[in-house]
Amino acid sequence: MSGIQLRASGDRAVLVDEDDDGERVTEPDRLPLGTELTDALHEWAKVAAAVGRAEPGAAAGSVVSRRGLQLAGRVAQSLGVSVVYVDPLSGTESTVEPVLRPKRPPRPPRPVEPVPWLTGLTVTAASLALTVVTVVTLAATLAETYSLLAVASNLVVTAGLLPSLWLIKRQPIWRWVAYGVAIGLGLAWVALPFVIF
Repeated sequence: MSGIQLRASGDRAVLVDEDDDGERVTEPDRLPLGTELTDALHEWAKVAAAVGRAEPGAAAGSVVSRRGLQLAGRVAQSLGVSVVYVDPLSGTESTVEPVLRPKRPPRPPRPVEPVPWLTGLTVTAASLALTVVTVVTLAATLAETYSLLAVASNLVVTAGLLPSLWLIKRQPIWRWVAYGVAIGLGLAWVALPFVIF
């Protein structure tokens, strides 16, 4: 489809495409224009027909023409083709081209940063130690009252931390903390039988 005409036929908007076989009239409903644009086209055609029957003054005719040009621009943008707008009151033709929006340039690739192994592993070790001490101490304290409370505390702490660990595991700095806490939780579960018995 290289170009089409937007016309008002009675109180209906139509799009006309010319090819070797002659003119082919298409209802806007049959094109991928969307419900809102299709309804706006038919509403414009109804208003144009009503204004045409009432023998309008210059003000009403210019409003209909301006609205028709706006809708032709939206049709051109939606279909990606030029649209010839045929004014239903004056019969003048205006060509509306689709606006080609420039594509965003691709983001430049992020430079590869060196992995801070020493600092990262230090943070991992600190968060591991803190997690193990905290979870095992909580389990040991609750095991003195009732041993199943120690298991329940490990379940609650693990279930509470896992979503956060999942979210931060890919963050450049926080991933080291996530590694330490995850390993700490695993070691706390290993230590749990020794705390209970």
